[in-house]
Amino acid sequence: MQKALIFSAPSGSGKTTVVNHLLKTMPETLAFSISVTTRKPRPNEEHGREYYFLSEEEFKSKLAEDAFVEHEMVYQGLYYGTLKTEVERLWAEGKCVLFDVDVKGGLNLKKQFGTKAKAIFLKPPSIEILMDRLTKRSTEVEHMLKERIAKAKEELSFEDQYDVVLVNDVLGETLKNAEALVKNFLDQ
Repeated sequence: MQKALIFSAPSGSGKTTVVNHLLKTMPETLAFSISVTTRKPRPNEEHGREYYFLSEEEFKSKLAEDAFVEHEMVYQGLYYGTLKTEVERLWAEGKCVLFDVDVKGGLNLKKQFGTKAKAIFLKPPSIEILMDRLTKRSTEVEHMLKERIAKAKEELSFEDQYDVVLVNDVLGETLKNAEALVKNFLDQ
């Protein structure tokens, strides 16, 4: 199969909700690519499930080994990346690799995989709704929240570089639209 689905969005847009829904509804064809990060785990996150949590030194060691398909310093001092071995493992299982990555990482993956990939940009209906979602999530301290909002505004400027833009306004409709996009891509 060797296909890749790339979901990118500003933080708080609902990307993880959409990706988890797709994984539950299409487990026979989709598999989640677990990214590497140097950030600390949030409550209920486990190493090897949501992310591979590495120290900055471990991340830089992998970087020196050319172990990444793509990598990025997403926030000051916080690195994220996709391991080549992760993609190869999932393709060997005959699955379409599903990525939940930041906007620049998504564009890097799109460039790497070319026609094997479909890049989907998920966006909120407005920046005000996004700010409200981030505030209610309460996973960040105030200065991190401000940084995420500023980054989200910047990330929205990249939507035209994606194959498809999906607005997450009414979650049920968004999930149905995401399913249709994925099924159409897999049938090509």
